[in-house]
Amino acid sequence: MPSSDGYVRDYSMRGEGKYDKSSKRMAANRARKQARYMLEKEGRVARNDGKDVDHKNGNPNDNSKKNLRVIGRAVNRSVKRTKSAGKANATS
Repeated sequence: MPSSDGYVRDYSMRGEGKYDKSSKRMAANRARKQARYMLEKEGRVARNDGKDVDHKNGNPNDNSKKNLRVIGRAVNRSVKRTKSAGKANATS
C-alpha cells in the first residue's frame, strides 16, 4: 500500500494487469493506436469525437479494413471480453 511504512514505488517495466509494460503489451498498444491513426487519415474518426475504433475479432494486431469499425465509446467498452476469445459477444 502506498501509505504503508517502508513502501517503495516500483518504476520497473514489469507490472500487473493493464499496467504491465511487457513488450507484447506495448506492441498491442502500438497496433491499436495505429488503427486509430489510419481511420483518422481516412476521415472516419476525429480527435475527441467520443468514438472508439473497434477490432471486430478482438485482435489488436489485425488492422485490416474489414476488421475495423467505428462505434461509440460506451458500446465498445461494454462488450464482454474473455482471455481465449478476445470478445465474447461482439456487437455488429
